[in-house]
Amino acid sequence: MPISHAVSYFFAGAFLTNSIPHLVSGVMGRPFQTPFATPRGEGLSSSTMNVWWGFFNLAVGYVLISRVGNFDLKATSDALLLGTGGLSIALYLARHFGRFNGGNLSQSS
Repeated sequence: MPISHAVSYFFAGAFLTNSIPHLVSGVMGRPFQTPFATPRGEGLSSSTMNVWWGFFNLAVGYVLISRVGNFDLKATSDALLLGTGGLSIALYLARHFGRFNGGNLSQSS
């Protein structure tokens, strides 16, 4: 597999995973952080902005897996790259947004 396809599938996983919290928050009518908030990535954006941002991420992820190479969900390498991209962004965002939403609970000894 060409490296460009591997990179595309990795980032497709990241974009598809990133679409989930934005679409869910938007559809539920809840504000959530987006790159358009003030301060950037920390402040809250409207539910409508989150639907737009989530849909944009979904569209980019779709383009990256459907228009670059021949993505095959049954091919282990393709699925691993997609999953690794999704897991990577999910872990990063859990730590980043956990600071604002109570997800980074410190353990008391």
